[in-house]
Amino acid sequence: MYRGHRVGVVVPVYNEADFVGDVIDSLPEYVDRAYVVDDCSTDGTWAVIQRRATTERAVPTGAPDGGTVSGPVVHPIRHETNQGRGGAVKTGYRAALADGMDVVAAMDGDGQMDPEELDRLLDPVVTGRVDYAKGDRIGRRPDRAEMSAWRVFGNTALTGLTRVASGYWGMNDAQNGYTAISAETLDALDLDAVYDDYGFLNDVLVWLNVHDARIADVSMRARYGDEESGIRYRTFVPKLSVLLVRGFVRRVRASSGGRLDSPLAPLYALAALVAVTGSLAAGVALGTAIAYSPASVATVTLATTVALFVAALLVDRSVNRRLVSRFGLDGLE
Repeated sequence: MYRGHRVGVVVPVYNEADFVGDVIDSLPEYVDRAYVVDDCSTDGTWAVIQRRATTERAVPTGAPDGGTVSGPVVHPIRHETNQGRGGAVKTGYRAALADGMDVVAAMDGDGQMDPEELDRLLDPVVTGRVDYAKGDRIGRRPDRAEMSAWRVFGNTALTGLTRVASGYWGMNDAQNGYTAISAETLDALDLDAVYDDYGFLNDVLVWLNVHDARIADVSMRARYGDEESGIRYRTFVPKLSVLLVRGFVRRVRASSGGRLDSPLAPLYALAALVAVTGSLAAGVALGTAIAYSPASVATVTLATTVALFVAALLVDRSVNRRLVSRFGLDGLE
């Protein structure tokens, strides 16, 4: 238990036999339950998890809130078919909710996430400042020292797209899977609707904004070892792009549902309408001898569309600014 809250940690794994045991062993003693979800691994991952599950730690120790704990109960779960990282996390989320956890964290089983940083993710959530906290490895230069220039570039590009789709304009490191979420917020999400594969992290941010959830970026160092990424960018980027476009449309529609004070949907819709009608007008001008040239119609259309779209983005950013907080090494920034 951490500061009066029952804490569950979801550890999604796929072919991490060399790392998952150390991850489980290093979980803080205040963690109540660890939901280690094997996403149909083909190596010895499941055997490692089972060995840890049958040797639960039971050494009483002091808890941060003054009580005593006996270490996390390791709850092993195995998928019969591979469901993707998001699918594994969602399975753990459901189990944690069923067990009555108050806060649920997610920590990958490859050793890239430092368990000693978990309390910094939990603090903003258990104090009620935010509903969802996530790691941020790129906001501060020292934190991204171990990241290659390619990783930083790719992460920054995907974060930019996710900002537009999710509305969390002040957010960094959208691909960071080290997270913590309150049970109340988690219960409000339709987990069946959230994407299963590697786009899960981006899609869940969109759904969180739909529910007006407050999020926090918590700065932490990037850690890399001998683990290999399972992401195949040739297929991942196109799939994620489509996912984010759909998420953007869903969020904007939800933002104006029943709210007369939200100009987001009308502004974005007007920009799209001008772009479509302007393109049609340019096509008509191209095919007929009318006074206005296709070039002039296209120029006016482009300028108007850009102006409307920029106005919509500025309003979008202003409306959602209150939903993002940043926590550095010394707390709220």
